Amino acid sequence: MAAPRIHLPQPLEAGQTLTLPPEAARHVQVLRLQPGDDLTLFGDPARGGEWRARVRAMGRRDVTVTVEAHAAVEREPARAVHLAVGMPANERMDWLVEKATELGVASIQPLRTARTVLRLDGERAARKVAHWQAVAVAACEQCGGNRVPRVHPVRLLADWLADPARAALGAGVWLSLAAGSVPLPVWGAAHGGPCHVVLGPEGGLTEAEEAALAQAGLAPLSLGARTLRSETAALAALVLLTSPPPVQPEAGPLP
Repeated sequence: MAAPRIHLPQPLEAGQTLTLPPEAARHVQVLRLQPGDDLTLFGDPARGGEWRARVRAMGRRDVTVTVEAHAAVEREPARAVHLAVGMPANERMDWLVEKATELGVASIQPLRTARTVLRLDGERAARKVAHWQAVAVAACEQCGGNRVPRVHPVRLLADWLADPARAALGAGVWLSLAAGSVPLPVWGAAHGGPCHVVLGPEGGLTEAEEAALAQAGLAPLSLGARTLRSETAALAALVLLTSPPPVQPEAGPLP
């Protein structure tokens, strides 16, 4: 049985003994681990990968572990894909964050658009983002990812498009239902490297928003003739852009 995985975003070293922070300690206690049990720590900002560790002592509130050895293993897709999503309502954003994290998304930008049903501002927005970040952490603990994607603060689409820092995310595209849009797999095969994908909310993007995306240099791409929910479209795009190309079978001898 694989050792439980605990997110611990701090520098670690072999032989170090440390007391887990409260959230991580509660996780270990919920799992009913005992002194001597193995666990895996990940989130080291300096070295990445993961660390083998062992529970040293269990208190009523405190958990002490000993760090043993580092493994330079990463399970991230070859292409970094950043999602910028017009936030779906209800629990669908939670589901999107969880599943996108499992599939290896690089980051998630929640967007407010003209047709966004979920309206978040101020303290309420900050609480939601903290919740979504915790969802991403839990998903990484479950799926084996060692790089937790950042969930950025909620922003208006126009403000995000105007931010010069967006250029660091690579080529930009948006998912469109317009006839004649290039199929996303075709674009993905022709464009390597990191990219960011914009998706509208349940009601889609307005014509003015699509014009703003085009003016900002993003390309409209298609996922096909069917109209998908925003969270379904996000995951479909992520899979198509991160999946390695199929291996071509070697030609056999002529009969």
